[in-house]
Amino acid sequence: MITNPADANALIFKNRFLNHESFTSFFHSLLCVCVCVCVCLGSNYAMSNGGGGGGASSSTHLLDLLEEPIPGVGTYDDFHTIDWVREKCKDRERHRKINSKKKESAWEFTKSLYDAWSGWLVVTLTGLASALSLSLSHAAADWLNDLKEGVCLSAMWFNHEQCCWDSNETTFAERDKCPQWKTWAELILGSYIMNYFMFTFWALSFAFLAVSLVKVFAPYACGSGIPEIKTILSGFIIRGYLGKWTLMIKTITLVLAVASGLSLGKEGPLVHVACCCGNIFSYLFPKYSKNEAKKREVLSAASAAGVSVAFGAPIGGVLFSLEEVSYYFPLKTLWRSFFAALVAAFVLRSINPFGNSRLVLFYVEYHTPWYLFELFPFILLGVFGGLWGAFFIRANIAWCRRRKSTRFGKYPVLEVITVAAITAIVAFPNPYTRQNTSELIKELFTDCGPLESSQLCQYRSQMNGSQAYPAGSDAAATPGVYSAMWQLSLALIFKIIMTIFTFGLKVPSGLFIPSMAIGAIAGRIVGIAVEQLAYYHHDWFLFREWCEVGADCITPGLYAMVGAAACLGGVTRMTVSLVVIVFELTGGLEYIVPLMAAVMTSKWVGDAFGREGIYEAHIRLNGYPFLDAKEEFTHTTLAREVMRPRRNDLPLAVLTQDDMTLAELQNIISQTSCNGFPVIVSKESQRLVGFALRRDITIAIENARRKQEGIMLNSRVYFTQHAPTLPADSPRPLKLRSILDMSPFTVTDHTPMEIVVDIFRKLGLRQCLVTHNGRLLGIITKKDILRHMAQMANQDPESIMFN
Repeated sequence: MITNPADANALIFKNRFLNHESFTSFFHSLLCVCVCVCVCLGSNYAMSNGGGGGGASSSTHLLDLLEEPIPGVGTYDDFHTIDWVREKCKDRERHRKINSKKKESAWEFTKSLYDAWSGWLVVTLTGLASALSLSLSHAAADWLNDLKEGVCLSAMWFNHEQCCWDSNETTFAERDKCPQWKTWAELILGSYIMNYFMFTFWALSFAFLAVSLVKVFAPYACGSGIPEIKTILSGFIIRGYLGKWTLMIKTITLVLAVASGLSLGKEGPLVHVACCCGNIFSYLFPKYSKNEAKKREVLSAASAAGVSVAFGAPIGGVLFSLEEVSYYFPLKTLWRSFFAALVAAFVLRSINPFGNSRLVLFYVEYHTPWYLFELFPFILLGVFGGLWGAFFIRANIAWCRRRKSTRFGKYPVLEVITVAAITAIVAFPNPYTRQNTSELIKELFTDCGPLESSQLCQYRSQMNGSQAYPAGSDAAATPGVYSAMWQLSLALIFKIIMTIFTFGLKVPSGLFIPSMAIGAIAGRIVGIAVEQLAYYHHDWFLFREWCEVGADCITPGLYAMVGAAACLGGVTRMTVSLVVIVFELTGGLEYIVPLMAAVMTSKWVGDAFGREGIYEAHIRLNGYPFLDAKEEFTHTTLAREVMRPRRNDLPLAVLTQDDMTLAELQNIISQTSCNGFPVIVSKESQRLVGFALRRDITIAIENARRKQEGIMLNSRVYFTQHAPTLPADSPRPLKLRSILDMSPFTVTDHTPMEIVVDIFRKLGLRQCLVTHNGRLLGIITKKDILRHMAQMANQDPESIMFN
């Protein structure tokens, strides 16, 4: 048993130093394994694709004319939505083809095994890459953040903590003061002004470098990324958003943005980084690279891995993916998300980037139970979290809208530099705003013990060297605690204001850590107030039954933890996943009831001012075509009121099944921008036959011209099973029956829009045809629904960015 704090200090430093050496060797071996796996998978992928040629191997017997798609055609365009139903049909057809051939030879059986296990391989690589990216970014961010205050003379690449690991000349209370670490004032002029200047200089340098890299190399690397991830998982195409350049630049600039001291965190953007890894690895497997719907299953698992490594919460990561970001989440995706989160957590635990031999950064050990009376202040913290969330969403959206509509938004570099300068200048004098936000949260969560040197723990019993708070000890707060509370109050106001203006800048910016910091500050203040109230008024009926005189009845760190969960819930409107993330993040499983009460209260209070979370609000601000499953459609409109063409519109562009020429078909395609065309029997009957996609028609025409002789502009186009007998001098007909969807989704003109919206949400439709007694009346697209919902909410219906 260790009783001497100096011995405990030496033991901790020794363990951390050994962890640092094991991390280096583990990282090198892990990197070699990754390279080998990627080389093997890349060669396998090249062989399965025949060296890069499309060929007839990618064909299906459903679309006979689409065997060899011409370059640039046959894929989804940028800012379009995918056809979920069609993609699922393609995957079922591919799976049937593999199963039918696997008994023919050992090679085909091996290919079927590879196809079956490719999903587990891609999520394994994603979890591995996510954990490595977090470990590297965490180490780099800590070093750059400490560089603002000083430098390690023994090793320039060591941060403050690493520099003092092997120092035996300091006590535990002075563990951050070692001879090897020198502040800038000690190195240059020895004044407070020099530390102030260097702190501001490095903050501005990091911010400028981050915004410059984003602007020049990867504009999609800015922001949190979660609103766009939600939209992409709903089926939207944003090319380059999950590409290699975005991954590289976001990983680098995320470190710079966090180190600059801006009021942001790296946990939210790590979800974007993990999804970039999942997207890149999915191209190694044809099963996912050629099917956008299957690729989104990998992205759902990647988002779970991102939260797993960001917070050390694998179960919370799976629930986050299910509750917050995923649009389509079958049971197989649940298993793979769980496995990806498991791999990420295992690798993170092996690397041990936090240096505490635990999976999480904010691990706490509270020994005091909570009492029923404390539910009242916990609920008050929930009310504060809901009010803060509603205020933040409105204020931030108003500022972002002003940025988009004024000339100020045309100068993102100047805006980032201005916000970084104000943040650094105001933050430096206050120790709680000067330090890293994650370290601030950790200090606020920590319970006061005999080895804690924080100003928040300067109680009389601590000043007297007491090891605990036994009955009769003096647990009264000293002036140091009251001074800390004033500094925390100023830090709370500062964080509230700066977070509003920081979230949405053109740098990677997460919202989880700033929101948790605001809630933790408010919670710690409330916790200390309740603690002192119980100490000085222990004879009140509220405290008389369970709080003895001078006893340690209240745990202020618990209030900080509950406040952090409440504020984060008020901003994001998460519930189940948030509670699981917080108790995994802190290890405080026995306090799950206070967390649940605070989170539900914050959601109820926030929903009273608006049901949108911050991510949904930014989706609507950017005009992304996203049908939120949480939003209820309460209007009583019918399908005929939303469908096109409307009263003053041009007639709907349609194709007839057997009386069109190729010239007429190409003319319709060139004069319209529709993604597809309904096929009817004739102009007179208007009876619906099916639906043909624009891209399929284009590909079929080009392939028919290359493969078949006699296809001319006056060739007849048939969507029927059998073409009639034509005169001998007639040009060869073009049969397009194979690309016709004979079972398009249809509703009648009297179908309530509430049902239509549910169909679009659950099936991921791109369009739905409206009929009356079998006659085609019009079409409803996802864009029409979003415009109608915006119009019903008195918003601009033309703000939807959807083609």
